[in-house]
Amino acid sequence: MQLKDHIVLVTGALGTLGSAMCAAIEAAGGTAISSDLAARGKVDIALDVTREEDWQAAMVDIERRHGRLDGLVNNAGVGTPGDVEQTSLAEWRRVMAVNADGVFLGCKYAMPLLARSKAPSIVNISSASGMVGGANLAAYNASKGAVRLLTKSVALSGARKRPPVRCNSVHPAFIEGDMVDALVERRPDPAKAMAKLQAQIPMGRLGRPHEVANTVVWLLAEASSFTTGSEVLVDGGLIAG
Repeated sequence: MQLKDHIVLVTGALGTLGSAMCAAIEAAGGTAISSDLAARGKVDIALDVTREEDWQAAMVDIERRHGRLDGLVNNAGVGTPGDVEQTSLAEWRRVMAVNADGVFLGCKYAMPLLARSKAPSIVNISSASGMVGGANLAAYNASKGAVRLLTKSVALSGARKRPPVRCNSVHPAFIEGDMVDALVERRPDPAKAMAKLQAQIPMGRLGRPHEVANTVVWLLAEASSFTTGSEVLVDGGLIAG
């Protein structure tokens, strides 16, 4: 039970990855506080990660219920394809607001409660696209690259606290679930598009949600107690090529 008695907030909890993370945290003995947009369904805390006031209210709620926070998983994210010419300024701002601003606000407002934990840890979900560029991913690349370097800054400032607040980023490649499904369904031949995605992965398949979730649990737990400021790839070898 790696996360026994740990209180962990997960954003974007109703998506494929978020729900897998909540399940894995609970299976490891922790308490997962699920959060997502109120319109998406039932969660423990309704939270629009782009709204500063939502984050402030969430921290007040968590403090009232639990008195502390042991882990934060900044998982909420969006992404639409488009190169630099195709991407509108409005879409650029939307993707950056959710993927980059949301992570910044989470780290900022969770820090005081995390400081009350005996072993605090932040896990920011970036992407393989936060490591390498793609011609048709202008906004997504920029936002996920921002998450990668923000993570390092937070890790360095968190390392000065006692106990240290660790912060790491996770970089999945194509993972089975809602985001990949939405991507291929836009293509004229979805089956062909899916096969093309799989062919890019050296291991020859898409990742599975529990494989990302298990990595998140490890980064939240004492098992990774000397790991901070790192990017952890869950990509089937994609970036190695």
